Amino acid sequence: MNCSLQRSILQPPRVSKVAASFARSYAFQAAAPPIHQVFNRRTKWMQKERAAADVESSRMADYLKDEVAIRLCDRLLDIKRTYPKVLDLGANSCNVARALARENPDMNPSQPVSEPIATRIGHLLAVDSSETLLYRDTDQPFNSQINMTRQVLTDEETLPFEANSFDLVLSSLSMHWINDLPGVLAQINNILKPDCAFMGAMFGGDTLFELRTSLQLAEQERRGGISPHVSPLADVRDVGGLLQRAGFKMLTVDVDDIIVDYPDTFALMQDLQAMGESSAVIGREMGGIQRDVLLANDAIYRELHGNEDGTVPATFRMIYMIGWKESKDQAQPLPRGSGEINLKDVLEKK
Repeated sequence: MNCSLQRSILQPPRVSKVAASFARSYAFQAAAPPIHQVFNRRTKWMQKERAAADVESSRMADYLKDEVAIRLCDRLLDIKRTYPKVLDLGANSCNVARALARENPDMNPSQPVSEPIATRIGHLLAVDSSETLLYRDTDQPFNSQINMTRQVLTDEETLPFEANSFDLVLSSLSMHWINDLPGVLAQINNILKPDCAFMGAMFGGDTLFELRTSLQLAEQERRGGISPHVSPLADVRDVGGLLQRAGFKMLTVDVDDIIVDYPDTFALMQDLQAMGESSAVIGREMGGIQRDVLLANDAIYRELHGNEDGTVPATFRMIYMIGWKESKDQAQPLPRGSGEINLKDVLEKK
């Protein structure tokens, strides 16, 4: 290297040619920072495929996903719109389609008979990475009650849809397995038409806190340490910020706890496996949990959280979110301080 420098000094004409050959007359964008991988997406795909292969057990374990899909779709009753083109992202076994086709969805006593929400939907596109799970219920009656098609996505974190192409995007119990949640939310905002909504439901916060604490105590007692068995979940305080960061407006985020009683912790774990909701955290301990740890976990679970009738409760904390894509015609809040009526005066009159 020193020799080449000396030669350059002795022969100035060659220096200019060498310098010219290394000169860069263009610029390029630096690579984006790598996305932190929390979940193994291939492991999650395999879990869903195996769960759906046992059709009977998989259908019996769908009670939670069906209930959450119904509660999510019920929010559409408050929005008086029709939706020509709808996307169900992470459709699982098409629980959302089943909820949309449900008869008499409005629980208002003044309207005992109401049309299915599906009558307001032109076409529903249900997408999921697991083909076996997505097509599991093609023989069920709800398929004839809603205009829908199914599509397998190799990667649910990359949406292959054109911008401004959907009137509504729904997602029920699938986004808690997404590694790049801010990126997926931004993609959803991109494929929505202006002044159209995204509505989602995902596990969050203290979901399965009973199982988490009892397993940690059982492993600490029997093995002298702990390993992750319950996946990390987003907190409700973070979801609003993520939606705002993705460009959504008029946000609504609320929490709902669903508590399910099981005869024992073994039945709980068996149902989680049948749902395809086993842990897929990268770096988790491979193989099943040791028998002595499972027995200790069941005893600790009953002691700390058990019901008087001998059953054990499991808490599933649901985070529901609604965000609207920005539009020029969208309702906007008035400037701060422009109010003409004092809220204090109104409350005092009551």
